[in-house]
Amino acid sequence: MDQVNSDWIQADAALRSIQVTGSDRNEPVLVSGRAEGLQLVGIGTDAAVFTYDGTPGYAFKVYSDVALPKKETEKMVYEKLEGLPFFPHYYGQGLNYLVISYEEGVTLHDCLLQGIPIPEQAVQDVETARELVRSRGLNPRDIHLKNVLLQDGRAKVLDVSEYALDGDDKRWEHLVWAYRVFYPALEGKKLPMWVLDTIKTGYAQWDQASHSLDEFGGRVSELISRFLR
Repeated sequence: MDQVNSDWIQADAALRSIQVTGSDRNEPVLVSGRAEGLQLVGIGTDAAVFTYDGTPGYAFKVYSDVALPKKETEKMVYEKLEGLPFFPHYYGQGLNYLVISYEEGVTLHDCLLQGIPIPEQAVQDVETARELVRSRGLNPRDIHLKNVLLQDGRAKVLDVSEYALDGDDKRWEHLVWAYRVFYPALEGKKLPMWVLDTIKTGYAQWDQASHSLDEFGGRVSELISRFLR
């Protein structure tokens, strides 16, 4: 374990007061316990992310016992990404957590809900980030609307936990396709949650071996047309 930096030693004490519990069913972790000044800012299937009032600028990704072996892998990924401006900065680790920079911004998912325009520059930033990830021997996967932040018109990519895995999940490629095909008619409009949830469910159920992207896009087009009427 890295030596705990004095900048976050207060947070370390607070983090020991909470419990992050995971499962083997790929469900979001459960968080129990509390500590003064500790703020829960994100929940995933492997970990929960906290900030601490006494240590602004830091975020603490706390892993469940089930997912704890993944901590070392993600630490390795962050170390390989050192110096790239498109990702949070890695500072160190505690017993069951990683310490990274806390990133302000609005996710692309929330941009769609709030009608905040997503500029072409942000899309290009992610494309550049992916190229740089590959140049460092890693595999940029699992990039989706909820783990890309918009910061002053530029993109910051969160959650690098799958970059050591093989395979291309095509999630970002499909999002870029949707951005080119559908987004021009939607830019600046507030999409209701039911539209995004319906598309997400349809995408999860889409059989890529039996149906083309254009066929799936046809169903998305019908849904968007209903919204725009």
